[in-house]
Amino acid sequence: MQNLKALERKDKKKFLGLLKEQFGFEDRLDYSFLTNNKNKIFIVNKEIVNIDLNKIRINSAGLYIAEYSNNEVRLSIEGSQIIGPSSNKNILELDDKEARQWMKGNDLQTEADIQGFAIIKHKNDYLGSGKVTLTKKVLNFVSKTRRLNVSD
Repeated sequence: MQNLKALERKDKKKFLGLLKEQFGFEDRLDYSFLTNNKNKIFIVNKEIVNIDLNKIRINSAGLYIAEYSNNEVRLSIEGSQIIGPSSNKNILELDDKEARQWMKGNDLQTEADIQGFAIIKHKNDYLGSGKVTLTKKVLNFVSKTRRLNVSD
Protein backbone atom coordinates (compact mmCIF):
# COMPACT_ATOMS: atom_id res chain seq x y z
CA MET A 1 0.00 0.00 0.00
CA GLN A 2 1.31 3.41 -0.98
CA ASN A 3 1.29 6.30 1.41
CA LEU A 4 -0.22 8.93 -0.89
CA LYS A 5 -0.83 12.51 0.13
CA ALA A 6 -1.90 15.59 -1.76
CA LEU A 7 0.82 18.07 -2.65
CA GLU A 8 0.44 21.19 -0.59
CA ARG A 9 0.12 24.52 -2.35
CA LYS A 10 3.76 25.45 -1.67
CA ASP A 11 5.06 22.09 -3.00
CA LYS A 12 2.80 22.26 -6.06
CA LYS A 13 4.12 25.74 -6.83
CA LYS A 14 7.70 24.46 -6.46
CA PHE A 15 6.99 21.47 -8.75
CA LEU A 16 5.40 23.66 -11.44
CA GLY A 17 8.29 26.12 -11.08
CA LEU A 18 10.76 23.31 -11.72
CA LEU A 19 8.82 22.31 -14.84
CA LYS A 20 9.06 25.89 -16.08
CA GLU A 21 12.75 26.18 -15.23
CA GLN A 22 13.79 22.82 -16.70
CA PHE A 23 11.53 22.52 -19.71
CA GLY A 24 10.09 25.98 -20.34
CA PHE A 25 6.62 24.63 -19.50
CA GLU A 26 4.17 27.54 -19.48
CA ASP A 27 0.80 25.80 -19.71
CA ARG A 28 -1.68 25.22 -16.89
CA LEU A 29 -2.29 21.76 -15.44
CA ASP A 30 -5.86 21.63 -14.21
CA TYR A 31 -5.27 18.65 -11.92
CA SER A 32 -4.40 17.90 -8.34
CA PHE A 33 -1.16 16.17 -7.53
CA LEU A 34 -0.45 13.31 -5.15
CA THR A 35 2.96 12.25 -3.95
CA ASN A 36 4.29 9.19 -2.19
CA ASN A 37 7.24 8.66 0.11
CA LYS A 38 9.52 8.06 -2.91
CA ASN A 39 8.93 11.59 -4.33
CA LYS A 40 6.85 10.26 -7.21
CA ILE A 41 4.17 12.61 -8.53
CA PHE A 42 0.76 11.39 -9.69
CA ILE A 43 -1.90 13.54 -11.37
CA VAL A 44 -5.50 13.02 -10.30
CA ASN A 45 -8.87 14.65 -10.71
CA LYS A 46 -9.23 17.75 -8.51
CA GLU A 47 -12.08 16.22 -6.49
CA ILE A 48 -9.89 13.50 -4.99
CA VAL A 49 -8.36 15.97 -2.52
CA ASN A 50 -11.76 16.12 -0.81
CA ILE A 51 -11.29 12.49 0.28
CA ASP A 52 -9.32 11.66 3.41
CA LEU A 53 -6.77 9.28 1.87
CA ASN A 54 -5.57 8.10 5.28
CA LYS A 55 -8.90 6.41 6.00
CA ILE A 56 -8.91 4.13 2.96
CA ARG A 57 -6.53 1.54 1.55
CA ILE A 58 -5.23 2.61 -1.84
CA ASN A 59 -2.97 0.57 -4.08
CA SER A 60 -2.63 3.30 -6.67
CA ALA A 61 -4.29 6.52 -7.72
CA GLY A 62 -3.93 8.71 -10.74
CA LEU A 63 -1.27 8.67 -13.41
CA TYR A 64 2.43 8.59 -12.55
CA ILE A 65 4.03 11.53 -14.36
CA ALA A 66 7.28 12.41 -12.61
CA GLU A 67 9.76 11.98 -9.83
CA TYR A 68 11.40 14.98 -8.30
CA SER A 69 14.18 15.60 -5.85
CA ASN A 70 17.29 17.74 -5.55
CA ASN A 71 15.56 20.48 -7.56
CA GLU A 72 15.26 18.27 -10.66
CA VAL A 73 12.25 16.65 -12.33
CA ARG A 74 12.47 13.34 -14.18
CA LEU A 75 9.38 12.83 -16.31
CA SER A 76 7.83 9.45 -17.01
CA ILE A 77 6.82 8.59 -20.56
CA GLU A 78 3.26 9.76 -19.82
CA GLY A 79 4.61 12.85 -18.07
CA SER A 80 6.63 13.77 -21.16
CA GLN A 81 3.51 13.32 -23.29
CA ILE A 82 1.58 15.74 -21.06
CA ILE A 83 4.35 18.29 -20.47
CA GLY A 84 6.23 18.01 -23.79
CA PRO A 85 3.81 19.71 -26.21
CA SER A 86 3.75 22.86 -24.04
CA SER A 87 7.50 22.91 -23.43
CA ASN A 88 10.15 24.81 -25.34
CA LYS A 89 13.41 23.99 -23.57
CA ASN A 90 15.64 20.92 -23.09
CA ILE A 91 13.92 18.85 -25.77
CA LEU A 92 16.13 16.31 -27.52
CA GLU A 93 14.82 15.30 -30.94
CA LEU A 94 15.83 11.86 -32.19
CA ASP A 95 15.97 10.41 -35.68
CA ASP A 96 14.42 7.02 -36.50
CA LYS A 97 17.55 5.01 -35.65
CA GLU A 98 18.15 6.83 -32.36
CA ALA A 99 14.48 6.48 -31.36
CA ARG A 100 14.63 2.73 -31.92
CA GLN A 101 17.80 2.47 -29.81
CA TRP A 102 16.15 4.58 -27.10
CA MET A 103 13.06 2.37 -26.94
CA LYS A 104 15.33 -0.69 -26.69
CA GLY A 105 16.72 0.83 -23.48
CA ASN A 106 20.10 1.99 -24.79
CA ASP A 107 21.87 5.17 -23.72
CA LEU A 108 22.66 7.64 -26.50
CA GLN A 109 25.36 10.15 -27.35
CA THR A 110 24.35 13.70 -28.26
CA GLU A 111 25.93 16.94 -29.35
CA ALA A 112 22.96 18.99 -28.09
CA ASP A 113 23.67 21.81 -25.66
CA ILE A 114 21.54 20.37 -22.85
CA GLN A 115 22.44 19.70 -19.24
CA GLY A 116 20.40 17.69 -16.77
CA PHE A 117 17.10 16.10 -17.69
CA ALA A 118 15.74 16.43 -21.22
CA ILE A 119 12.45 15.46 -22.84
CA ILE A 120 13.07 12.84 -25.52
CA LYS A 121 11.08 13.39 -28.71
CA HIS A 122 10.78 11.56 -32.04
CA LYS A 123 8.72 13.35 -34.70
CA ASN A 124 5.40 14.01 -32.89
CA ASP A 125 5.92 11.38 -30.17
CA TYR A 126 7.31 12.01 -26.70
CA LEU A 127 9.31 9.04 -25.43
CA GLY A 128 10.08 9.98 -21.83
CA SER A 129 13.06 11.77 -20.36
CA GLY A 130 16.75 11.14 -20.10
CA LYS A 131 19.59 12.71 -18.20
CA VAL A 132 22.34 14.33 -20.25
CA THR A 133 25.70 13.92 -18.52
CA LEU A 134 28.76 16.14 -18.79
CA THR A 135 30.19 13.72 -21.36
CA LYS A 136 27.07 14.27 -23.54
CA LYS A 137 25.72 10.79 -22.82
CA VAL A 138 21.93 10.57 -22.49
CA LEU A 139 21.03 8.13 -19.74
CA ASN A 140 17.95 6.05 -20.52
CA PHE A 141 15.14 5.62 -17.96
CA VAL A 142 12.74 3.46 -20.00
CA SER A 143 11.76 0.64 -17.64
CA LYS A 144 12.63 -2.90 -18.66
CA THR A 145 8.99 -3.87 -19.02
CA ARG A 146 8.38 -1.09 -21.56
CA ARG A 147 11.44 -1.59 -23.73
CA LEU A 148 11.40 -2.98 -27.25
CA ASN A 149 12.60 -6.57 -27.12
CA VAL A 150 13.76 -7.05 -30.71
CA SER A 151 17.00 -7.89 -32.45
CA ASP A 152 18.01 -5.77 -35.41
